[in-house]
Amino acid sequence: MNQSAESTYQPRLTPAGRRVLDAASELFYREGLHAVGVESIAQAAGVTKKTLYDCFGSKDELIATYLRRRDGNWRAWLVDFVDRNADTPADKLLAVFDGIAYWQQTKNARGCAFINALAELPEDSGPARTAIHDQKRWMIEYLTGLVAQAGHPGPETLGRQLFLLQEAAFVADGTGIPDNAIQLAKDTAAALIASSRADPG
Repeated sequence: MNQSAESTYQPRLTPAGRRVLDAASELFYREGLHAVGVESIAQAAGVTKKTLYDCFGSKDELIATYLRRRDGNWRAWLVDFVDRNADTPADKLLAVFDGIAYWQQTKNARGCAFINALAELPEDSGPARTAIHDQKRWMIEYLTGLVAQAGHPGPETLGRQLFLLQEAAFVADGTGIPDNAIQLAKDTAAALIASSRADPG
C-alpha cells in the first residue's frame, strides 16, 4: 500500500475558499473551535460571511475540512520524514517518535489538533468526529504495517501498543510533564519492540 499517496487530502476550493480554510485552520488551532466564530474567520480571510457559507455550507463542515486537511498534511509529512530518516522497517518504527518530536517543536505548539478538537466536539458532531477517527485509524494501520514489514509476530497487537505510546507522547509533551515525554515514549517503544522480537509467543 502506498500510504504516502493515500494520505494527502486537498479539497477542491476556489481561491476565496482556500483563504477561508487557511484562516480557519490557523484560528481553530490557536484559539479553539468554539472560541472562533465565522465572522472572525471571514474577516481574517478577507471575505464576507456569505462567501464562507457558499464555500463550506456551515461552520461544522468547515471544521471537518480543516481536520481532514490537517490529517492529510500530517500523514504525508510523517511518511516522508520516516522514509528519509530510516532505512529498515524496524528503524522506521522508532523514527516515528523522532518525527513526533520534530512536528511538536515546529508545527504543533498547542499539542495534537485532533485531541484538542475532540474535547470540544459533541457526540453527534458527524463529519468532524469521523475525520478524527480516520486519523487515529490510519496511524494504527501505518504502525501495524511497519511492524509487519519488520517481521514481528502479532503485528496488530504491537501496532496498537505503539499507537498508544505515540498518542501518550503527544499529550504528555503538550503539558510539558514529564519534560522528556517523547524520548521516554521512544525508549519504551524500543523495549516493546525488542521484547516482541525476543518472545514470539
